[in-house]
Amino acid sequence: MNKIQNVKSISIWIFIVPFVAVNACLILITQFHGLFPDQEDIIWNTLPYIDGGASISRTARPYPSWLIFKPSMFLTAFLLIKYWLYNKEIFENFEKNHKYVKKFVFFGICSAISLIIHSIFLGIKFDYDLYKLFRRVIMLSFIIFEITAQAYLVATFYSFKNQLSEYINPKILKMKLILVSVLIIVAVISIPIITLPGNKFLKHALEWDYFLGVITFYLLTFFMWKKKNN
Repeated sequence: MNKIQNVKSISIWIFIVPFVAVNACLILITQFHGLFPDQEDIIWNTLPYIDGGASISRTARPYPSWLIFKPSMFLTAFLLIKYWLYNKEIFENFEKNHKYVKKFVFFGICSAISLIIHSIFLGIKFDYDLYKLFRRVIMLSFIIFEITAQAYLVATFYSFKNQLSEYINPKILKMKLILVSVLIIVAVISIPIITLPGNKFLKHALEWDYFLGVITFYLLTFFMWKKKNN
């Protein structure tokens, strides 16, 4: 079961890389104003997780922030693809063609592709409503694909809970279930907030906190798998 160690190793980096990248962009744009050639891009002190003072894309798209953000998201997308494929190989040791495995692989890889597309177009400015809609659709697609993949993966773990008992910590698995459930509920409740005009600061704070919740799923993955057994 070497794939278990691969998943465990990759999962912690899927948490660390985007977390460090996004917060590094935030620190740059709020604290190192001299690095930004266009002073209209700078943001004064804010803690967007609480006050919603800026969106993630607002902190990441100006130069030089995108020099950190884009490569980090490309790396994260690559790690995500490996993560879902390694999980597929783990479950195939127990049962070929399980009904949920193909689904979490499909949605997981789609989420990675959506992240790549979003990163490519971040910072590219076209004053067209269709282009703005395209960017929103891509970001929304990433969220839907990612949460769906996480939900199917958790469901798969519960299908093999007894077979995996010596490999996983059931308490952490339950935490993953609770986290995914909360993310789904918040997503449904947030639809009116996101679609209606106004509530800018609330939308920004929700974006940062939701981002943290999504990547925390991978942090829990790291702690869920037990240390390597002989």
